[in-house]
Amino acid sequence: MDHSRSLVAPTADPPLERALRDKLARRNDDSGSLGELEPLALRIGLMQGSLKPRFHEPQLLVFAADHGLAVDGLHGALRYTTDELVRRLLAERLPLAVFARASGLALTVVDCGVAETLPAHERLQARKIAHGTRNPRVAAAMTVVQAHAAMRAGMEIGDQLRGNLTICAGLGVGSQESAALLLSRITELPLRALLETGPAMAAEELAHQLAIAQAALNRHREVAEPVELLAALGGFEVAVMVGVMLMAASKRQLLMIDGLAACAALAMAARIAPPVTDYCVFSRSREHRGLDLVHRHLRAATLPDLGLDGLDGTGAALGWPLVRSAAALLTEVAEGEDAGPTRPGPLDDDGFPSTMGF
Repeated sequence: MDHSRSLVAPTADPPLERALRDKLARRNDDSGSLGELEPLALRIGLMQGSLKPRFHEPQLLVFAADHGLAVDGLHGALRYTTDELVRRLLAERLPLAVFARASGLALTVVDCGVAETLPAHERLQARKIAHGTRNPRVAAAMTVVQAHAAMRAGMEIGDQLRGNLTICAGLGVGSQESAALLLSRITELPLRALLETGPAMAAEELAHQLAIAQAALNRHREVAEPVELLAALGGFEVAVMVGVMLMAASKRQLLMIDGLAACAALAMAARIAPPVTDYCVFSRSREHRGLDLVHRHLRAATLPDLGLDGLDGTGAALGWPLVRSAAALLTEVAEGEDAGPTRPGPLDDDGFPSTMGF
């Protein structure tokens, strides 16, 4: 996947950044500061390389897969099997689907490796690599060939996306724990913090998770190459998300990252193409102490915490209107106001953009 490194360009653009900051400052002359919307607007403008960023056909992609870790009792707080969750989501019987529809997000569930065979559905995309991964405590979760196949599938999905904003979230029994393993190895953050979801987690449950997860890490402690590490510890949903993120970032599209599995995919994608993190905004759908550490490690621009306890993607679906509003700060104009240029003009003698643009 080395070709992905050259596909993702950094968003740094000093003349554009100065012009964006100046435009935001003018917006504040009458209304006052708009707080965290301003740096978010700046980030969006740099992503799209424009003084007037716009979004169209926003997508919510939920990547579903089962995990071999579940046989050891690592199943998190999910009350349903993976296939049951997918069916309920597609039937709009979960809040995530309701919020997506209310926010104008096109919802798609991607079957990356659900153990059961799911019936066809207009919002289900079949990209099953296998019927779940193996248990990384006793073997590699997947083969390197499967890891590459999953990443290629993700790049194909990313290449076919109709819009320019994509929410990425993972779903599946064992998904959180598998992601914790990957993140611990990639970021060197403490495994305990990544497994512990909050103060309500029972001490005996955490101890059991730590014992199993540490055994999996120990088995693959010599693995270092990114794709081999993904194959050893990861889930199919994480591998497919890696490909989606690389392709979307290469097209300068905004990625909204929600949950531990999506963070694990981003951390892996950043090992392949570091600038991919420039195109990300983070949200959260549940309390998880480890997410705070991961967001800080990835230097994340994080939307406000809404105190949710839902499926990953829920926080992003609710946060999408904030992102849209931040872009509108730069793009929408008041009645009688000059719309202004899309790009800053050439630099003047002092190194600042002139008033001309295109």
